[in-house]
Amino acid sequence: MREGPMCGVPRCVWELPAMLGEGPVWSEAEQALYFVDIVGKAIHRYRPESGERTSWPAPDRPGFLVPLADGTFLCGLRDGLHRFSPATGRFGLDLPVEPDQPGNRINDGHVDRFGRLWFGTMHDAETEPTGSLYSVRQDRGALSIGREDTGYVVSNGPALSPDGRTLYHNHSPARTIYAFDVSSEGTLSNRRVFATLRDGYPDGIAVDSAGFLWVGVWDGGRIERLAPDGTRVEPIPMPARNVTKVAFGGADYRTVFVTTARKGLSARQLVDQPLSGSLFAFGTSIAGQKQATFTLDAPFAL
Repeated sequence: MREGPMCGVPRCVWELPAMLGEGPVWSEAEQALYFVDIVGKAIHRYRPESGERTSWPAPDRPGFLVPLADGTFLCGLRDGLHRFSPATGRFGLDLPVEPDQPGNRINDGHVDRFGRLWFGTMHDAETEPTGSLYSVRQDRGALSIGREDTGYVVSNGPALSPDGRTLYHNHSPARTIYAFDVSSEGTLSNRRVFATLRDGYPDGIAVDSAGFLWVGVWDGGRIERLAPDGTRVEPIPMPARNVTKVAFGGADYRTVFVTTARKGLSARQLVDQPLSGSLFAFGTSIAGQKQATFTLDAPFAL
């Protein structure tokens, strides 16, 4: 097993009983960590410097949110991509997604360093392979969506390598992490198996500045780390069985934030792991990639 970056001990920074904490993303403008509770239909914000915690209700299940240049966020709800304003708490629909698939919902998302948005959909009952991987770009001031891959029961973790040439994406029930080649225009090709996991299911992915994958492991109680060549690095144990995703933040992007979930745990497991659903943080010697923003030309009042 390969030696990885030096890491601190995970500590709970928000004892929040999120049913399905997910989608952590760093807001550089606010120096704050945003994340969602999918089942709880909520958006949360944590400011590390002051410890301030703020929550907003969402009109439906939020899968992810990514920062926009104007201080608002693009949020994937069940029916499509919505604009969310922390200043007002309001949501507004920008782009419907899969109106022909009422059993699906939007899940994980990521903005790469070129400002392209990648996100996946999944079958909400987690039984049918109706989910897909999408890319979103701007086309003359309007959003343009493209289906890049199909056949997912639960899609998760789109994330790109630091050079932008490799995209990683999970088919969680199959315990499989795929890798794709990415052209300079953002076209995907050469899908291949990058890694498979044992003892748990790959959830969200973040890739650090050295190209190492940090994978939240659902039903695995850990963060799995993989080198760019797929070699396994010493994992990081967490005090929660369902680890969903990490995000790098802080002024130097050397703080790792971790979301977790209570969903699917028995009463006995919740007694044994009372911090399940909480937000955690720890330091690392390797910085993450700087959080990019997705730019929308068209103004949007909320």
